[in-house]
Amino acid sequence: MACSGVTRPSGPPLRSWSPAGVKLGSGREGKRLSASVTGVVFDIRELTIHDGPGLRTTVFLKGCPLRCAWCHNPEGWSYDPQVLRGPNGDRVAGRIYRADELATILNEQAPLLADGGVSFSGGEPLRQAFFLEAVLERLEGLHVVLGTTGFAPAEDFLRVVRRCDLVLFDLKLMDPEAHRRWTGVDNWLILDNLERLADLGLAFLIRVPLVPGVTDTEANLRAIARHVRELPGRPRVELLPYNQAAGGKYAACGLEWRPDYDETVPCRTDLTPFHELQVDARVL
Repeated sequence: MACSGVTRPSGPPLRSWSPAGVKLGSGREGKRLSASVTGVVFDIRELTIHDGPGLRTTVFLKGCPLRCAWCHNPEGWSYDPQVLRGPNGDRVAGRIYRADELATILNEQAPLLADGGVSFSGGEPLRQAFFLEAVLERLEGLHVVLGTTGFAPAEDFLRVVRRCDLVLFDLKLMDPEAHRRWTGVDNWLILDNLERLADLGLAFLIRVPLVPGVTDTEANLRAIARHVRELPGRPRVELLPYNQAAGGKYAACGLEWRPDYDETVPCRTDLTPFHELQVDARVL
């Protein structure tokens, strides 16, 4: 699983968050215990069309170890429910659900999601891997999509993706130094998990968020194309245009929006680096 040219940082292993005192077992006992696992959700969005095939319900889980400079969901950083303050009043971002409670809500929507399914996003949903797994094992015939940064312990990553029908895997920057600068974390774990995912033979897509002068450079897109070309199955790449509303929620979270890049510059959406290397790619 090694990623050549990437230096691994030292320090304690990354751990997923789970409620204190709650452990998942195996077999019937594990399933019974996991019903009481709780997680924090900051939004449940119905009738979504960009988080996987067909009509979907997307669940946004709180907690993210990354601090991407262009993040448009800063209310998803913290695990804890928080008050967002705006001109139309205050609202709480984050509600605690039991695993069986959330699964029941989603299962009840099954008739409306026959051509789609349920997607899990964030934040980084794998930061609540125990809770997410407990929800997934209770879904009844729903198509499941996981949207992830890939920044999670290998054990958590593999345990969850094996329960999914499709994984939307974010790949932002190939250069580790640039990745640290713009997201706050190294990318070695992300690249390792990407290789693990490819080796499993599961369905997945690579998604690249385009940020002007940061991720949309020819050098970065070509480096991504080269990396994807070597993956088993050579997955498709989807380029996501820059979200001009990225800074809209920062004031409500008590944060200041100060991007260290010029967001007024149009993003490059050139697919040439991918097509030249025979990597299937498109702009969403």
